[in-house]
Amino acid sequence: MKLIEGEAPVFADLNVFKIAYSMASHAGTRQALVSQNIANANTPDYHSKDIRPFSEVFARRGASSGDMISTRSSHLNGAGGGVDWAITEDDTGAGPNGNSVSIEDEILKGVEVKRQHDRALAIYRSSMNVLRASIRAN
Repeated sequence: MKLIEGEAPVFADLNVFKIAYSMASHAGTRQALVSQNIANANTPDYHSKDIRPFSEVFARRGASSGDMISTRSSHLNGAGGGVDWAITEDDTGAGPNGNSVSIEDEILKGVEVKRQHDRALAIYRSSMNVLRASIRAN
């Protein structure tokens, strides 16, 4: 592939890599909340925290239409304001001490988060393989 001076390569800005990065960031944020919930399982009046599913955040950002997504306020020249994961608290099922953390639910969320992160890595890996194959073909 021959580059013209001052011109970016065709593969420099692929949306699939941004989506995989956003999925992995979402999984990391959710894993941190799951860990925080488990750590506070015996803290009085602590309410378990979670974030909206990635698919919902993705749909709200207009990403399904192919628009670029900023994951931090410094991305896209500050135009996006970053992704709002919207941390929510769960007050249902609070125990006698006011704590709403269920260790079993948190373990299941942890498994779900691992799957989401693995999926993001698989998308990234697969895209890299396609990219490498297309470069070798030229």
